[in-house]
Amino acid sequence: MNTQERAILSTTGYGHFLSHFNMLVFPALALPLSQHFGIDLAATLDLGFWMYLLFGITALPWGMLADKFGPRPLLALFYLGGGCSGLAAATFSDNPSAFQLALVGIGFFSGIYHPAGLGWIATSIPRRTASAMAINGIFGSLGLAMGPLLAGLINWLFGVQAVYLCLGLMNIAGIFFLLLTNRATADAQTSRQQTDEQQNSTPSLREREGEKEKFTAWKGFLVLLTCMMLGGVIYRGATVTLPALFERNLPVVVMAVNNLFQDSTISGNVVATMTIGILYLVGMYGQYIGGRFGERFDLRHSYLGFHLITIPFAFLIGTATDMPLILLAALHSFFLLGMQPLENTLVAKLTPAWMRSSAYGMKFILTFGVGAYQ
Repeated sequence: MNTQERAILSTTGYGHFLSHFNMLVFPALALPLSQHFGIDLAATLDLGFWMYLLFGITALPWGMLADKFGPRPLLALFYLGGGCSGLAAATFSDNPSAFQLALVGIGFFSGIYHPAGLGWIATSIPRRTASAMAINGIFGSLGLAMGPLLAGLINWLFGVQAVYLCLGLMNIAGIFFLLLTNRATADAQTSRQQTDEQQNSTPSLREREGEKEKFTAWKGFLVLLTCMMLGGVIYRGATVTLPALFERNLPVVVMAVNNLFQDSTISGNVVATMTIGILYLVGMYGQYIGGRFGERFDLRHSYLGFHLITIPFAFLIGTATDMPLILLAALHSFFLLGMQPLENTLVAKLTPAWMRSSAYGMKFILTFGVGAYQ
């Protein structure tokens, strides 16, 4: 990749990390917040309802705005809005109602990333789209894994207020990553203009070809939307059920961990949480391999193949315990997350540039919304 493409991938990768980090901090603090506010756990969890709802349903309108105004100003709004909302959550951490409004802001602005960030990658890194999507996906998985870990550590050391203070500052820091793309983009514009001048001899032919592609690709895109919605059901089902499954079906592993550390107080919940972290690491490598497959082989066949391979593992997970269960879940996560760069690259290939962010908005409304319905 050239300098401009690497700069774009740096700021979108950091944004992908933050978009998931922002969402995973709150559930990790549910019990401390319940004690902090003096309310029961159910009421505490209700504080995050609108945050998660807006994170999903705003994807399409944010994508339409990104197509109209460009991804850079939308990502600037994402970093600034998420940062200010995080700082507001820290400021009003003693007032449940005001704290809930701050969470609403975090969800609202975090919904910007997926349509704007992925649309930017798809239009600006056309030669290495699959690899770029894989790298970007790895940053997102890192956010999923690090969100609860960092939130728990900071809360243990400094308290709830410090967690959201750090969240706000981390989001605002994204503005500096975004500024790094300005110089690289300016340097690339001159060479692009020269190339465009050399290619002006056949614009009408290209426009006609583009119109044909726009018309015929809709059928394929509608099929892909259906696949992505069903994939959302699988992904959400795995992330919701596996922690409980591990906590219940790893008795020998829990005993072995306690014997290893000569401690009989390590609970099944702790072992299950650690195992989920390992699955995210395996899934990150799966995303890298998925990106390589997307560059070397037919995208359609690779995407279908990754889907099909998850099926036997999903059935076997329900019958296994202990180490076989962990191994099967790791293989399932490898292919389940590995298909994501293939999926995102297919969206880029099947949609025209003028509506690409909107297309990703449609995807994430389905995967975070309809696809998440159990």
